[in-house]
Amino acid sequence: MTDCTENHIESYNLMKDYNLENRRLVIGGVAVVIVAIYLVRLFTLQLMSDDYKKNADSNAFLKKIEFPSRGAITDRNGRLLVYNQPAYDIMVIMNEESGRLDTTEFCQSLGITKEFFIQRMNDIKDRTKNPGYSRFTQQLFMSQLSNEEFSMFQEKIFRFPGFYVQPRSIRQYQYKYAAHILGDVGEVSPSDIEDDDYYMPGDYIGKLGVEKYYEKELRGEKGVQIMLRDARGRIQGKYQNGKYDRRPVAGKDLTLSIDLNLQALGERLLEGKRGSIVAIDPRTGEVLCMVSSPTYDPRIMVGRQRGKNHRLLSHDLWKPLLNRSIMGMYPPGSTFKTSQALTFMSEGIISPGTAFPCHHGFYCRGLHVGCHSHPSPISLVNAISTSCNGYFCWGLYYMMGNRRKYKNVQDAMSMWRDYMVSMGFGYKLGIDLPGEKRGMIPNADYYDRNYHGSWNGLTIISISIGQGEVTLTPLQIANLGATIANRGYFYTPHVVRKVQGEPLDTAYTRRHYTKASQRAYNYVVAGMRSSALKGTCRMLGKYDFEACGKTGTAQNRGHDHSVFMGFAPMNEPKIAISVYVENGGWGADYGVPIGGLMMEQYLKGKLSPASEAQAAEFQRRRIGYGPHFAGDDSGTKKRRTQKPSAKLHTDSAAVKRAE
Repeated sequence: MTDCTENHIESYNLMKDYNLENRRLVIGGVAVVIVAIYLVRLFTLQLMSDDYKKNADSNAFLKKIEFPSRGAITDRNGRLLVYNQPAYDIMVIMNEESGRLDTTEFCQSLGITKEFFIQRMNDIKDRTKNPGYSRFTQQLFMSQLSNEEFSMFQEKIFRFPGFYVQPRSIRQYQYKYAAHILGDVGEVSPSDIEDDDYYMPGDYIGKLGVEKYYEKELRGEKGVQIMLRDARGRIQGKYQNGKYDRRPVAGKDLTLSIDLNLQALGERLLEGKRGSIVAIDPRTGEVLCMVSSPTYDPRIMVGRQRGKNHRLLSHDLWKPLLNRSIMGMYPPGSTFKTSQALTFMSEGIISPGTAFPCHHGFYCRGLHVGCHSHPSPISLVNAISTSCNGYFCWGLYYMMGNRRKYKNVQDAMSMWRDYMVSMGFGYKLGIDLPGEKRGMIPNADYYDRNYHGSWNGLTIISISIGQGEVTLTPLQIANLGATIANRGYFYTPHVVRKVQGEPLDTAYTRRHYTKASQRAYNYVVAGMRSSALKGTCRMLGKYDFEACGKTGTAQNRGHDHSVFMGFAPMNEPKIAISVYVENGGWGADYGVPIGGLMMEQYLKGKLSPASEAQAAEFQRRRIGYGPHFAGDDSGTKKRRTQKPSAKLHTDSAAVKRAE
């Protein structure tokens, strides 16, 4: 009995010691866990989170961003086009505002409603709309206050804790011209901030035109001032006497190649019309003017009304925001015949003396492409001068069917396309503006897909006269004129002539040679000069400079487009130009006279009294708006996406004579 009792007591003591040991382990484990949690939290606060650092810094320092002056923009003659004007932004630090604001007085000082105030404060805190939000750093509350608005607010700013004024500048556009070239500046979007950490919410960025393309050159570099504050948030001066401050670096000035007087005349001439005028200096590739109509006044795209005005423009059925000069893809019409003459002659398909019949058009195997009355048969120079459809249809027909030179039609088509690409068609030229389109030059694969490999020269005959599947931008048509003026080469067109302190990009100083021979170019020039003296461009014969030209009347589902391409003077060319007037009819109706006026303005420096009267007449003319204007390229986009036509009909409404 005693032994049992002793054993029981011993077991009890052992169990007691075991429980105490377990308790010590549990308590020790809990203590270790608590210490570990504190260590992890301390690590997170000190190394992985900057919230407390921001809080401490925001109490001690105020970092004032200093915005650089954006680069100015002038035309080729030094006339100021774009400059900067002082403006002020209202910034807020949410951690300092903390609901201590007299909202009514604040709203009255800025001329805003309480509803606007509440909505704006909510938007600032919304990280989906403002991904860079922090309650410790300055956030944009209201932008671009004028001097008058700022003066009224400044008197009371001491009453509004957490709110500060940030000086900056806004863009001003001196003239109502060149909106599509200059572009505009607007507030950054979330994607802009994500793409480039230079930007913060409330910053501004180029949205269109040169302002967008040369954004990094124009914007400069921000500066910063670090100000020391006391416990009550009052500014005590610069931290360490400005040791860590950084001065802003102004943006670089741009000199455009644009001639403002020429640009202004072009915009006058296209008032009330849809279309484009592009002029290039063939010696350099500098764009002398780029008119897209309808246009808008760039001066309305500044300040707090920019968003509203942009919405109005974007909903306008005439599409004034569209830069037709580089975005409009049009059938080039008979201006394209010059490229065909260069190709056929360089490939040996024709010679200058080769004559083809044209009895009111091209007739072959039941296919008829109409043409106007002129002597027949006709040779190369006269075919260009009179704009004969038949001549160039025969040229393409014989090139596609030449089995001694090309093994099949696909091989011939590939060679044809190589010539077109070398002339700057089918791909973007690379102008220094955003949004350029490439146009359309078909290849053999395109026709193989659409005709299951069964096609020939007659199937695609319309491309020989700039119709069918072929589309070009007005810039490409003007560049064709520059290439012919240079007898076989061109420079990439560009609108910026000089960037302050930088050499011009070599992309704009290299010559691009075409596949066509210089001999072929000489004959095409002769044909274009003949056209100006006695052919479809004979209105140009009145000028005392030797102008060369080629008209076009581009087939369209509505009224046909009026087209012109030319250059002057013939032997020392200084300007090459394209004119495209949508629904303007014959090339000689609008294209030629407008082209002549533009060349006179540039070469002479002004218009003669008779020419000024003619310009005023064209300025008054309007081309009406109708249902057939529904697309941004008057049906050419629709034409490009449908299956190519197997033939051109003889009906005059369906197959328009070239001139």
